[in-house]
Amino acid sequence: MPLFNISHLRTLLRRDQRLLGLDPGRKTIGVALSDVGLMLASPHTGLKRAKLSVNAAQISTIARAQDVGGLVVGLPLSLDGSFGPAAQAARDWTLNLSELTGLPAAMWDERLSSSAVNRFLIAEADMTRQRRGAVVDQMAAAYILQAALDASITSNQGGIANS
Repeated sequence: MPLFNISHLRTLLRRDQRLLGLDPGRKTIGVALSDVGLMLASPHTGLKRAKLSVNAAQISTIARAQDVGGLVVGLPLSLDGSFGPAAQAARDWTLNLSELTGLPAAMWDERLSSSAVNRFLIAEADMTRQRRGAVVDQMAAAYILQAALDASITSNQGGIANS
């Protein structure tokens, strides 16, 4: 299954379907859900990183329960915007995940999403390091998904896609 840009991904959804945002970290995959109007992203859960088949089954379960029609996965571009080894690994992971779940996917630039979330949690929520560790991945997934939703509403370009 090819990767889509976020605007095209939205056109593939049935009425009232949600998007699932994913921030695949080394230890945890942050999961976020959009509302059915595709306006607001909210943190949902964190999944322990495991074999892709195990995570795909977990994501499929969430997708069925929440009527999810597509995935928005964080793309770790280099700070200068280049497509390095981490981005290629994330692209390969996303393509395989899309194939295993049967859900179309788009990738969205995730540069500095975890940093922004950590800064917010320290400054605004006054969370300890241990407490932040439990929520940062799912909040980063919501941050990524929200940026993609906002961009797909305000422009016709939206996101990064490779066919």
